[in-house]
Amino acid sequence: MANKSQSFRDVLVWQKAHAFTLALYRATEAFPKHELFALTSQMRRAAASLPSNFVEGFRKRTTPDKLRFYNISQGSADECLYQLILAHDLRYVDTTTLQADLEEVSRLLQGYINGLERSAS
Repeated sequence: MANKSQSFRDVLVWQKAHAFTLALYRATEAFPKHELFALTSQMRRAAASLPSNFVEGFRKRTTPDKLRFYNISQGSADECLYQLILAHDLRYVDTTTLQADLEEVSRLLQGYINGLERSAS
């Protein structure tokens, strides 16, 4: 599965993660100014970390190296999910759609990981 793509740009997981990150950046523009160096910054870092770590893992040569970076991406997705819940509960923005998009990215990422593990065994 992972070896068939020539570029990370060809991988649906990355495409969806990148689209999610762009949407999150747009959504956080509506946050209160006092959150600029707090929740806004933290959410953007976590969101950008998701596709960034996927890209880094994609280029690694060994399965354990790849899996380590993909696991970091999973952690970033979980961190984003909590931050979306927090932003929603603080009534900064309705994050329902972003949460659903992120859950789709998480499922795709897990499927990608599962496929890599199957092909390695």
